[in-house]
Amino acid sequence: MSFIRPQARAALWRWREVLSGVGLAALGLWWGIGSYGLLQWLGYALLILAGAVLVMGLQRARFRAGAGGPGVVQVDEGQVAYFGPLTGGVVAIRDLDTLTLDPTGKPPHWVLSIDGAPALHIPLNAEGAEALFDAFAALPGLRTEHMLAQMRRLPDHPTVIWQNPQSAVSHLRLH
Repeated sequence: MSFIRPQARAALWRWREVLSGVGLAALGLWWGIGSYGLLQWLGYALLILAGAVLVMGLQRARFRAGAGGPGVVQVDEGQVAYFGPLTGGVVAIRDLDTLTLDPTGKPPHWVLSIDGAPALHIPLNAEGAEALFDAFAALPGLRTEHMLAQMRRLPDHPTVIWQNPQSAVSHLRLH
């Protein structure tokens, strides 16, 4: 038996890193203001750590689009696997050429493209899709705030979030 409504539990779980950062900041502030010597300096260091946890937690919370969508996502050692009701596949992050956000589908989805292979379409609200944040963060040159802004406003057409710099150069023609 749970004393917390499922909606409240889901909201707390979505913002868990932010809540941890607030707790760390409160402890660091208490130690920094109310103590002397080494514990005071540890409090100030804890405040800096809490700021980093808050920033990362806010980004992760904004990335989470919910759950209960079609399919399941698994990320394991640089491999993104999607098992959907109608489609699925596996893509290695290091081989990724283009990451696109396509809001035209219902629900909106990520499109992971590799040259010479069919694109992998993953709904934003697929079960386990929050693990994609870390996988996408490993992409060189990915602008996280741009990605989060596109997710928030959902444009009316597919938007390229990231493109591999090497693949962009290889597609250029001289004539």
